Amino acid sequence: MLTIVPGFLMGLSLIVAIGAQNVLVLRQGIRRELVGLVVLVCAASDALLILAGVAGLGRLVEAAPWLVDGARWGGAAFLLVYAALAARRALDPAATGLVAEPGDGPGEREGSVLVRQRVAPVLATTLALTWLNPHVYLDTVFLLGSVASTHGEDRWWFALGAMIGSVVWFSALGFGARHLGRWLRSERAWRVLDGAIALTMVAIAVMLLRG
Repeated sequence: MLTIVPGFLMGLSLIVAIGAQNVLVLRQGIRRELVGLVVLVCAASDALLILAGVAGLGRLVEAAPWLVDGARWGGAAFLLVYAALAARRALDPAATGLVAEPGDGPGEREGSVLVRQRVAPVLATTLALTWLNPHVYLDTVFLLGSVASTHGEDRWWFALGAMIGSVVWFSALGFGARHLGRWLRSERAWRVLDGAIALTMVAIAVMLLRG
């Protein structure tokens, strides 16, 4: 427990900050669309990255900085595309099928939208926002892996704590977001949300491009 708890707290500290991945989980949670899939992919990806970091992949990232640079440029490009799509939804929500039934709002319950997202696009977006994010390799792989190494033989318990923190966070964010549905009963509310998502994605992309 003395090793799992620090791992749990550090895992949370690295993923709680609002980022592209968290914004996607939040949006899917509010819409109640494929939440379980998104949470599973994010938590499983984090687990793989944490295990890779503890196993020593951080040394490879340190020795080959071009890997991080490639992820930085690729991630920034993807974020800008995602921001453009969010901006389009904000300007014309009807174009994406966000049409509410009378007395209901998008995200209030499963049957409230006329056009639902398919599994493939959501899965691809989740994977891209996770694996094209250079901070994943710098924080989760290199930083967390380095800290875990200080625990010697107990480093795998540290990794377990970090993975538990990831599961707890993404589950709380995704499945807890549905309670925000009551405030999103109108198309205007969704336009504001998508507008905020677009601005967040652009801001993160700019920070990535600036290094």
